[in-house]
Amino acid sequence: MKFQKFQRFLVTILVAVGFFYGGYYFGKRGFLFEVRKNPPQIEIVNRYSGDKKVDFSLFWKVWDLVNETYLERPVDPQKMLYGAISGMVESLGDPYTSFLPPDLNKSFGDALGGKYEGIGAELGLKEEQLIIVAPLDGSPAKAAGVRSGDKILKINGESSYGLTVSEAVAKIKGKAGTKVTLTLLTGEEQSRDVTITRSVISIASVTWEDKGDGIVYIRISRFGNETDQEWDSAVSEINVKMKELDAVIIDVRGNPGGYLESAVHIGEEFFKGKPVVIEETATGEQVSLDAKKIGAFDKVPAVFVLIDGGSASASEILAAALRDNFGAKLIGTKSFGKGTIQDAKDFEDGSGIHITIAKWLTPKKQWVHKIGLQPDITVEITQDDVTKGTDPQLDRAIELAKGI
Repeated sequence: MKFQKFQRFLVTILVAVGFFYGGYYFGKRGFLFEVRKNPPQIEIVNRYSGDKKVDFSLFWKVWDLVNETYLERPVDPQKMLYGAISGMVESLGDPYTSFLPPDLNKSFGDALGGKYEGIGAELGLKEEQLIIVAPLDGSPAKAAGVRSGDKILKINGESSYGLTVSEAVAKIKGKAGTKVTLTLLTGEEQSRDVTITRSVISIASVTWEDKGDGIVYIRISRFGNETDQEWDSAVSEINVKMKELDAVIIDVRGNPGGYLESAVHIGEEFFKGKPVVIEETATGEQVSLDAKKIGAFDKVPAVFVLIDGGSASASEILAAALRDNFGAKLIGTKSFGKGTIQDAKDFEDGSGIHITIAKWLTPKKQWVHKIGLQPDITVEITQDDVTKGTDPQLDRAIELAKGI
């Protein structure tokens, strides 16, 4: 009897150890285990694609057929190669995973550096519709009245339906001094044609103003190559020029995002030892990116963050981190809702690829993808405000900062 009890105990221990190491082994390789009861059931899902043998003979048959029989020969083999790669990547159905030929890849890099030729607007896809995520500050697009959320129906009279973001960018960008006409639709209003003259765009990503009464207003237009340095410079100037600091207003309206690391860098200015953002990989592993330095604004009594439908990605990361960790109030309208992280890789020929590699979660582990951040205080900007040049969202933040 005692021997039988010992046997059952030993078997139980061995099974538990087996499950532990088996779970570790499969978990590291992308398998997700789910145990269900009533009736008992174990489901194993492989999140990695695994090894698959693909017969590329069809690809080469089509390649040769086009080269040999297409009417307008000779074809451009490099263009065909880039097109094939683009199609492969686009088949994933993710608008944020894309292959960029050399010219587009350079334009993207220039944009993050704050200098490029074009209209100055971030494009995106929402429910398969090409839209303006945000026109950039000081850009021809913004001067022409292009607004966040505008749907792009046509580009130079041609329908935009079915275009990827990369394809649309290729059609809209161009040399300074040339023009492009966009047919736009705002909400349910009648569509309108907007002709924009492209220009060389060079914009600082961080600017600031002393609004009086101990209130500083900091505008972040993107999270690019120079943002960390520009932020540090702005903070140094604020510390020198403002003897009293009672409130900070961070404006990320129309900021389409950029480098996640810059959002972490700025978040560290306000708190320490707390997560700015949490990355979740394809296997479900969560990595917390915590603020590690003592910032210049950790003792500021009040922080307000201005957001709108053009606030995406890194902008939403920063806004959520300040809300969850510092009690900042979000003012404006609902943000865009981009909750994924892309890795960028450049190739020897100048082309590049952006691949979605992870989700990002707020410090409270919320995923805002396709949902966006809801403001604590909703303030709309009307067309009348745009015409008059008034800014009720900023005005509301200043009122709250003054305690009115």
